[in-house]
Amino acid sequence: MKIKLDENLSKAHAEFLQQAGYDCDRVTDEGLSGADDETVWQVSCREQRFFITLDLDFADIRQFPPGIHPGILLLRPNSSSSRAVLDLLGRILKEYSLSDWQGCFVVANERQVRIRRPKA
Repeated sequence: MKIKLDENLSKAHAEFLQQAGYDCDRVTDEGLSGADDETVWQVSCREQRFFITLDLDFADIRQFPPGIHPGILLLRPNSSSSRAVLDLLGRILKEYSLSDWQGCFVVANERQVRIRRPKA
């Protein structure tokens, strides 16, 4: 599965996902740091990459309805520290396969994972 990490996620997060077997790249590595959300989003969709972010701007399902994109995972850790994000990603990967979320909008925090699937 192909994944794109938003600029608010680090190289350590990308390496963690790569070690878990995912084809993962980062907005930062593509020279898109500081690009507006629409540009980042268009690149992610064009590349058919599942998008992982901490940015609440991607939480609007009216703008990003499930089923019209490769998928979004919005991470909501209790802390924005790199360690807290890695811990949350680790828990998610233990319990789920990201490939099951293609086309979905997913919000995950330490307590729960909410999945909005495309309408059938």
